[in-house]
Amino acid sequence: MTKVYFIRHAQSDNSVRDGRVRPLTEKGLNDCRLVTKYLSDKYIDIIFSSPFKRAVDTIKGFAEKMNTEIHIIEDFRERKSDSDMSSDNVDFISFMEQQWTDKNYTFSDGECLAEVQERNIAVLKELLVQCKGKNIVIGTHGTALSTIINYYDSTYGFVDFMDMVNIMPWVVIMSFNENNCVEIDKIDLFN
Repeated sequence: MTKVYFIRHAQSDNSVRDGRVRPLTEKGLNDCRLVTKYLSDKYIDIIFSSPFKRAVDTIKGFAEKMNTEIHIIEDFRERKSDSDMSSDNVDFISFMEQQWTDKNYTFSDGECLAEVQERNIAVLKELLVQCKGKNIVIGTHGTALSTIINYYDSTYGFVDFMDMVNIMPWVVIMSFNENNCVEIDKIDLFN
């Protein structure tokens, strides 16, 4: 059995528009301790992350405690946002609902959910072969993680996505027998 602990990043500073370097807020930095505490007794074998600063920083304390490195994987990055989304005239909730209704929908030059899902699932499947039987941590993002959940549980959709939008950090554990996901547990570290 392979266990993957997906860690959705802690609260980030959305005033920084560049997603790659967006830092955590003071609250986010403090909440990272919840992640370290939660993972401390899970016998983690290896740690991976999106290259985005907020994802890496959320699991950094745990990696330091375990005295192990974080392996960066580019394809675990978050959805490329449409450049037009920075406009104050764009209704984010309506946009995301449209994306969940039609996973090939994108506003202008961003990624559609189908592209995000395909990219994340491809690299996850590679890791399931390389790390068979291990306990893995992956630092990730809300949209990317939601598309992964949806791949293994097609009932997970827009309403579920909106329910988790403000849960940061968030833990989702997926248990795999070979490439088959046999269990998905969602952990709210605040409850």
